[in-house]
Amino acid sequence: MSPSRRRRASWSAALLIMVTTASACTSRAPFPHDGAPRPAASAEACGRTWPCGVEAERITRRLADGKRVSISTLTVRPSARVTVRPVVGDHLATTETVGRMAQRTRAVAAVNGSFFDIAESPAFSGYPGDPLGVLVVDGELLSEAANGRTALILPGQAGPVRIDEVRSGTRLSAPDGATRELDGVDRVPGRIVGCGGVGGDRLAATGLSEQRPRHNQLCLDDSEIIAFTPVWGVHSPPGAPGSVEAVLDGSGRVTQVRSPAGGEIPRTGSTLVGMGQGADWLRLHARPGQPVARRTSVTDSAGRNILATGVSVLGAGPALLRGGEVRINDVVNGFTADTSTERQPRTVAGIKEDGSLLLAVFDGRTSASAGVTLREVAMLLRELGAVDAMNLDGGGSSTMVVRDRLFNRPSDAGRSGTPLPRKVSDALAVIPRN
Repeated sequence: MSPSRRRRASWSAALLIMVTTASACTSRAPFPHDGAPRPAASAEACGRTWPCGVEAERITRRLADGKRVSISTLTVRPSARVTVRPVVGDHLATTETVGRMAQRTRAVAAVNGSFFDIAESPAFSGYPGDPLGVLVVDGELLSEAANGRTALILPGQAGPVRIDEVRSGTRLSAPDGATRELDGVDRVPGRIVGCGGVGGDRLAATGLSEQRPRHNQLCLDDSEIIAFTPVWGVHSPPGAPGSVEAVLDGSGRVTQVRSPAGGEIPRTGSTLVGMGQGADWLRLHARPGQPVARRTSVTDSAGRNILATGVSVLGAGPALLRGGEVRINDVVNGFTADTSTERQPRTVAGIKEDGSLLLAVFDGRTSASAGVTLREVAMLLRELGAVDAMNLDGGGSSTMVVRDRLFNRPSDAGRSGTPLPRKVSDALAVIPRN
């Protein structure tokens, strides 16, 4: 037996005590099924109301120190007639429960997705729900990458799901030949929560230049141009004196320039908000009646542009598995050691050898389920068949909904002690295709 296999066998012996499926563990389940489906493990178990090739299951594992962890899983096989893609709330700058997003998009199941700005954070920029890191939905960039962080790449029907580190970039060009980098999309100008941006970003805590991702930390840039789309909301954020906003129609033609920034976002267009040197560029080159063109790319670790119609990308991190081996790139993703070693509720995405997508929620912060560290979740995912995997948002956000019902037990609780699903920025939804 190879050293790698001996390590896996040793972990399995220490870790696995029991595995119970949803149909066999009703009395032990951390939350009632309330009509949630039993695992669709065969052709007979799926049909008109549940897509074939999608399986929902609950299992329980015992960790090496004897503590238990409850796991809710969704497996989506390549043959399943579904689309898995990110979905957002009514507006990008607000939050909504995973269940509500699933209902609105007619998804049969969903889990919470990316990290997002929250009011409790010391880096809060004023808009709870703003995604932190790359978010692409059906080929449209809605939030720029924290460059170098890990992301889930969902190519629609064009190819296999994969996990990689991504970067994004957009170049603006005016009719007079002037060009400039676009600093971000759908976020407060000047504030880069999580860092990893472009241009002259500085870490707020030190004032030093910082282009690397720094999870939950704030970077600042006083010379930016940020694009706002209708997905953000009805209005762009109020700008400081001297800021400039160019209003563009659906073809990218400037219809209005206003200062200071802040106003209605056209339903079929967008706006460009500039501050500092960014405002100066818009004053000089964004002329009413003339277009401002944008060329956007989202590139993988090999430098290939993956942006195309049908492609969706959701950033989070760190990576957990690569080729069946535990490889946690927490430093590259801007995490500190304590974030990686604490046992917490976690939501993760994995890819099996046959190309199936595995979405899993590990409950925690309760006496019934201890939560997991990043290393523990990586080992468990490998036991469940994943060969590549990455971390999504976790903690109180960790939620799985199946057929409009909670399928796990979120750690937040209401006054009566019942699980209270947290409102989040976005979700990964499993949506049947016609």
